Amino acid sequence: MIKVLIVDDSLVVQELLNHIFATDPQIQVVGIANNGLEALEAVKKQRPDVVTMDVHMPGIDGFETTRRLMEIQPTPIVIVSGSSSASEVAFSFEALEAGALAVVPRPPGPGHPGYAAAVRELTQTIKLMSEVKVITRRVRDKKTLSPLVTKPPVQGNIKLAVIGASTGGPPALQQILAALPKNMPFPLLIVQHISKGFTIGFKEWLAASSKFPLKIAEHGEYLRAGMGYIAPEGHHLEVDFGPRAVLTDREPEFGLRPSINYLFLSAARKFGSQAVGVLLTGMGNDGARAMLEMHKRGAVTIAQDKTSSVVFGMASEAIKLNAVSRVMPPLEIAAFLTGLAERNRRSNQ
Repeated sequence: MIKVLIVDDSLVVQELLNHIFATDPQIQVVGIANNGLEALEAVKKQRPDVVTMDVHMPGIDGFETTRRLMEIQPTPIVIVSGSSSASEVAFSFEALEAGALAVVPRPPGPGHPGYAAAVRELTQTIKLMSEVKVITRRVRDKKTLSPLVTKPPVQGNIKLAVIGASTGGPPALQQILAALPKNMPFPLLIVQHISKGFTIGFKEWLAASSKFPLKIAEHGEYLRAGMGYIAPEGHHLEVDFGPRAVLTDREPEFGLRPSINYLFLSAARKFGSQAVGVLLTGMGNDGARAMLEMHKRGAVTIAQDKTSSVVFGMASEAIKLNAVSRVMPPLEIAAFLTGLAERNRRSNQ
């Protein structure tokens, strides 16, 4: 049984979540907290495997509660967001910086057509996060997070970098982008598996927290150096000569649209050794097979290491396929990309 503590100041939401978890034989609700202070006490007493956390609560909010829990009683925390507005989603994602593992939408009422899918996403996330080993975490000054110097390989100029991420990806992406120079000489294209309705809020949070220029990719636009492009909801993001962004509505891959595979395959076929592929934390194997194609065509291929990954799934699958040339934590990935950028500049002088 997975022991869950519900933290929410709304009685209606408490009842909804309690009902949802009661219908799953693998989940047991061991307590309900009305606010952050109650949550801190309940975690000490009940020792839950997972905490579901509301963001807006009287007293200390979900962000501050998460921060305190990760300092005194590290526990997997899932933020359950009750709004899909961009500003609210962006605020919810701030809890990831404090140590929460995931943000998922709160399911609507049982009569809603999207109820079953939302319940499935929530319960699957709870089960997955219950297996994550969290450690004591103290919020550090971001200025201290200077990347290591990593020497890049000797090869031609890089035209673009493609990045794929799933569960646990937002904080890894935040670390990477925050450590990159803002004048990168090539664009970055990003596919992040994320809940429906969360993409714009995710982009706003990531841009504000990393200070790296980001936008949602548009079909046909030419990709600018020093800009990050995030795949829009419901469309595959691919890349063509130019470089140019291409959005398609082709069949989902592994049930996913956007899919990392589509992006990586297009980068392999159009740019070969002039591309960099980065596969971050996440469950499943999206991106692994396409990374092998990038590797075969001479691209630099990087996987996030097991220790820093929330879920060592996609990266692990790519490593098993011998598709990866380097395995690194996020800050070393940032340092490596920075090294490639510096070499691009020197070769073009």
